[in-house]
Formats: sequence, structure tokens, C-alpha cells
Amino acid sequence: MNTRRDFFKSAAALGVLGAASLPLHTLAATPAVAPPGGDRRTWLAILEKIARPVLENLSRRELKQKMPVEEQPGAKRYNCTHLEAFGRLLCGIAPWLEVSNLAGDELKMQQEFIRLTRSSLDAATDPKSPDFMNFFAGSQPLVDAAFLAQGILRARKALWEPLEPRVKVQLVTALKSSRKIPTPASNNWVMFAATVEAALLAFGEPTLPERLEECVRKMLEWYCGDGVYGDGDFFHFDYYNSFVIQPMLVDVLAVLYENDGRFAASREKVLQRAKRFAQIQERLIAPDGTFPSIGRSTTYRFGAFQTLALMALKKDLPANVKPAQVRCALTAVILKITTAPGTFDAGGWLQIGFCGHQPTLGESYISTGSLYLCSAGLLPLGLSPADEFWSAPAERWTAQKLWAGENLPADHAVGDVRHVEIPTLNR
Repeated sequence: MNTRRDFFKSAAALGVLGAASLPLHTLAATPAVAPPGGDRRTWLAILEKIARPVLENLSRRELKQKMPVEEQPGAKRYNCTHLEAFGRLLCGIAPWLEVSNLAGDELKMQQEFIRLTRSSLDAATDPKSPDFMNFFAGSQPLVDAAFLAQGILRARKALWEPLEPRVKVQLVTALKSSRKIPTPASNNWVMFAATVEAALLAFGEPTLPERLEECVRKMLEWYCGDGVYGDGDFFHFDYYNSFVIQPMLVDVLAVLYENDGRFAASREKVLQRAKRFAQIQERLIAPDGTFPSIGRSTTYRFGAFQTLALMALKKDLPANVKPAQVRCALTAVILKITTAPGTFDAGGWLQIGFCGHQPTLGESYISTGSLYLCSAGLLPLGLSPADEFWSAPAERWTAQKLWAGENLPADHAVGDVRHVEIPTLNR
């Protein structure tokens, strides 16, 4: 598969690259149209471009040797940036690794990346490996142990069940070692501890209620209304409802429900809120594929739309948000960002920035590995190519319709009770 060639062909076909120079009414009235399957080929090319440097080097146990580490002066992120890159990448690409009924070049590419990912899981958790990763020293490893765990939860048939027993033991040991890191009780970090525990529960391991159910209870206490959670008691106007909070709540409650049917009501409430937040996210995408850069961690780029992407993957979008309009909107966003000069360095590694290389946008906790959370925007690749998301004709998204003068129903807040009951697992 000549993905570099296919990528630029698809980008040109979509007409997004030069979109910024077109009049707004033209953009709104004329959605970009790709040839049949063109959007998926474009997404696959972008997945390969982002993922290959990480997985090829890690599978060879050369990631620490080969990956550059860009960071703010004196940030000292070297001891955690490699787990960031691997965990965050896996969080986004895992559903595609498990999708069935592929054929041709995509099947060959998937089989290669499954092999690379399994080898990378071994390399990252083998204490004898030069790429053995830090799961417990400092505080940051709790974050990326959780993203790694979330990725495996999203593709257990491809990434957990077939692993050699030795690698399973290594992985469980690594995840358990993150318990050495205290769980801050005042912000979204409660979801990192809960996600690690949820993975351990899914793997048949005993869990700690203070790091699982209690953390979920705490997060749910911060619900603000209209599908949005606070990040602790203080509301932050940023994308953390999508980077962390809502996707991890959805995935953790799914595991809890699998193990105990008493979690059905809380799982359904979390899904209802995520559906409303996905609706809000779709409306944030402008007719030309841009979106507001607001708050912390904007260098995670199109990872800002993980909740929208996840609800598309789960086929649980709001009734008035069609899969095809989400596909077209996300394609426009992804191309707008990935084709910006400076997004990648000469070796193909991501560089700090929102649209291109903008190092000063990176907070002190941002380094090269952090940037791979953008892959979370690619979650719908876990849907079959025949699914409506990929196969339906191109459709304008909400902002395009509105700016073209289409007469749409008004948008309204969704009422919701704040309290959600979280039982305790029968251990």
C-alpha cells in the first residue's frame, strides 16, 4: 500500500487543503466529496504516518534510542515520554486492530500493525528490554498506564487474548505497579486510576475499590449539566471532557457492567451524557474544518474530538447527527491539521503544535510522546468499511448547513439529574 501517495491523492480529492482560501458561503454550500472509500483511505494513511515510527521502533526495542524528545527547556520528561507515545497511540488505533472483514491492502496493513503492537507490548513491559517503560516513578506514568489499558480494553480479542502468558504477566505487573502513584482526588486523574483498575478487572485480576468505584463516584459528582463534567469542583473551558473524562467513563462503566449488571443504570446515564457532548462537539467544527483552540493541551490536536469519535464508533450518535456528517467533519479537521507544515519532523515524528509546529503552545508537561493522543480522533476506523459511517454519501455537517442558510431545528440544553448511583462490585 503506497499510503503516502494515497494520502495526498485523497487529500486533493477532498478539496480540504485549499479550503481556507475559499469564501465561507462556498465552503458551507459545497461539502468536500471524496471518491467511494476515499475518506477511509485517507484516515488509514494518516494512521500509518502517525503510528509507524512508534511501533516499528518499539517492536525492535529501539524507541528510546530513536524517538526525539521535544519539550520545554528543563521539563525533564524523558522518563515518561515513551510510555506517553505508546499508550496514547494505542488508545486511538486499537479498535481498528480488532475490526473484522477487512480485505486487500487494508487487511495486510492491519495484520502488520497487530504484529508490531503485540511485539511492542512485550518490549514495553519486559524488564530486560532497553525499552522497558516507567509505570510507577513520578506521577505521569499513571496517566499513560491508563491510556495503554484503555487501548487494550478497546481491542481485547486482538491485543489481550492472543498474548503469550509471559507477556500477559508482564503487562499485569506493569499496570499494578502504577498503583504506587497516589490518585489525586481533585481532578480528572481519578479516571486514570479507575481505567487501570477496569483493565485489571477485565483481565481477571482483583481490583481496589478506592481506585475503581470510588474514583468513578468522585468523577460523577462533578457533573455540571448539559452533558458536561467539571474537572474537579472547578469547571475548565477546555477539551478534557473529550481527552479523558467522557471516554474513560464510558469505557470503565462498560467493564463494570460486564461484571455486574447493577451498573446498568449508571452506564446508561454516562452514555446519555456522552451522546449530548458528542452533539456539542460536532457543532464546534466550522465549515472549513477548523475548530476553537481553547484551554489546556491543544497540542493533542484532533484528539480533542475523542468523545465524538467514540460515540460514532459505538454507533450511538444523537438522532439528528448522521454518521456521514461526522465522517466528513472529522475528515476536514484531520486533514486541516495533518497537512499543516511542521506537524511532523523530517523523520515522521509529531512535533509540538496545534496547526503546524508551534512549540510555545506546549505546557511544561507536554513532550513528543504526549502528542500521540491525536490518534484518539481515529476511533471510527474500528467500524467496518461497509458500515454507514464509511459507506454513506458525503453529507454536510451542522456548521456547513447553518452557514449555507439551511433551516435547522434550534439546539437546546439537555436536562439531567446530577446524582448517579454507583454500586460496589461483589468481590
